[in-house]
Amino acid sequence: MRKCKNKNFNYALFGNPVNHSLSPEIHNFFAKQTGILHIYKAINIPLDRFSCVVSNFFENNINGANITAPFKKEAYFFSNQLSERAQIAQSVNTLKKVNNKYFLGDNTDGIGLISDLKRLKFIKKNFSILILGAGGAVQGILLSILLFGCSVDILNRTDLNAVNLVNQFKKYGNIKIFQANSLRNKYFDLVINGLSRNIEYQNIFIPSHLFSSKTFFYDMNYGLEKTSFLNWCEKINAKHVSDGIGMLVFQAAHSFLLWHGMLPEIDYIINFLSKKSFNISSN
Repeated sequence: MRKCKNKNFNYALFGNPVNHSLSPEIHNFFAKQTGILHIYKAINIPLDRFSCVVSNFFENNINGANITAPFKKEAYFFSNQLSERAQIAQSVNTLKKVNNKYFLGDNTDGIGLISDLKRLKFIKKNFSILILGAGGAVQGILLSILLFGCSVDILNRTDLNAVNLVNQFKKYGNIKIFQANSLRNKYFDLVINGLSRNIEYQNIFIPSHLFSSKTFFYDMNYGLEKTSFLNWCEKINAKHVSDGIGMLVFQAAHSFLLWHGMLPEIDYIINFLSKKSFNISSN
């Protein structure tokens, strides 16, 4: 373990709800591992108070923050400057106060997801990927998936949000609305769930011929209890399945990199959190 530096930093997670978030525990791991001491806490914000609360905290020596649902779009507009990936995604999950003058907004969700999929060996270039959902969670990951070289079909309960996402990201790669009738003689290499953990899947009909025994299934949610998506995967006898705990750790690590210029080691933390029982909700 490295010798701890003297300076204390103050960081927070802002969202609603955040009561059971793993982020404080993850960043405590990072602090011990790197020797960079910083105070990190989860703060639940009323739905109509984001800008006011965050502005007040940053005035009181807050150095950076993570943003979770439902405030990632508000954080995008709150930022004075944006990283390229946040600008394209139009969504911010990480804020950094720069030179005590302005707020830099970034989005580490996409690189967090890609990093975990690579760790699991769930993704290769040219994979055909089905993504369930078209909300903010999906908005934050699409750029990374398309730039990795994969094609994407979006399946959402309503077409409007899916159409908007396709129009937003189509210049970065092969992305289209899911249409079962047009998909013959092929199967998806990977299915990613970007819907809420509470969505039920019994009414989502996806023809079984679109999957094979080699198809990977990834849930961006995580928690103590199985999500509806994971129960659905079990019902269809999927062989290669993972929840999103690794994505959570990787996106946190890339936030840490933005704040401190150092990328923490990941594998031990993912293994530790995967084995420990937490009653948590999505971050």
